[in-house]
Amino acid sequence: MTEKGIDDLELELEDGLYEHWRLVADKGQQLLRVDKFIINLLHDTSRNRIQMAADAGCIHANGKPVKSNYRVKPGDVITLMLDRPKHDTTIIAEEIPLDIVFEDSEVIVLNKPAGLVVHPGCGNYTGTLVNALAWHLRDNPDYDPNDPTVGLVHRIDKDTSGLLVIAKTPDAKTKLCAQFFNKTTRRKYNALVWGNVQEDSGRIEGNIGRNPKDRLQMAVFPPDSEIGKPAVTHYRVLERFGYVTLVECVLETGRTHQIRAHMKHIGHPLFADERYGGDQILWGTKSSTYNSFIHNCMTLCPRQALHAKTLGFCHPKTGEEMDFNSEIAPDMAALIEKWRTYIAGIK
Repeated sequence: MTEKGIDDLELELEDGLYEHWRLVADKGQQLLRVDKFIINLLHDTSRNRIQMAADAGCIHANGKPVKSNYRVKPGDVITLMLDRPKHDTTIIAEEIPLDIVFEDSEVIVLNKPAGLVVHPGCGNYTGTLVNALAWHLRDNPDYDPNDPTVGLVHRIDKDTSGLLVIAKTPDAKTKLCAQFFNKTTRRKYNALVWGNVQEDSGRIEGNIGRNPKDRLQMAVFPPDSEIGKPAVTHYRVLERFGYVTLVECVLETGRTHQIRAHMKHIGHPLFADERYGGDQILWGTKSSTYNSFIHNCMTLCPRQALHAKTLGFCHPKTGEEMDFNSEIAPDMAALIEKWRTYIAGIK
């Protein structure tokens, strides 16, 4: 199975639809429902959404709309047709401030603030870290923000703050990506989680994959289930506040939402993490005073309380071991201090 690109200037068809992607079945393709055919290739969507698109006449086979039970044959051309042109994904340089911790000819290490999307995507085509890097490196003739062989080596969520490393050359990206793949990088996160974590330290192992009931969430599956990707998180308690706990998390793997999903899996969602239920009062009293305190906490830090605090790697050119540490983001630091004051007042 292959996916073919289309011209930058898409042609509007007679029925007013635009081609957004095109999938061509191999010569050896066995008969397969079109919704299953598509979901096997496009992992960032759901079968339900594909079926809805087919019902709306947006899924075409060989130029004609088909329903989701259409059986794909060898050589079939399957396209998604929408009533609007495909968004131009060219990275445009934008003057957005960056907190750069270290920079040389090969790499940039920066401290990302919470709220900054790392890479353009659906609903966030501008104003991202990648756009900011394009501006910062606009005078570097060797850096092309639209070239996938340079730039981001790893990512953190929009509402997670902390350290990231950026590759300025293809060789640097290749070597840094190999370190992440081989788990030789050193990463520690600080997280404020709901509940009084029972053990002072622990290890969480469980495959991480899309939650079948909510595609915006990741879920944890048994390590031997063959569902999702293997993931291991180590945690250590740093400070206890009775109803919440400050923990340090060390990643063996770097899966999407790994810490958020793993901590929820053991009964301790991240504080204020709306997607994983941490924006509800999960521990504590039922008093109006406590309710007001939690409301003020979530106003102070209105995002999951997670910060990528340390990052270590081997420099891709010099071979030097490099380790960086960042201060916890101001909103999360203020949240932790608020809990310290609260707990001290009720002891």
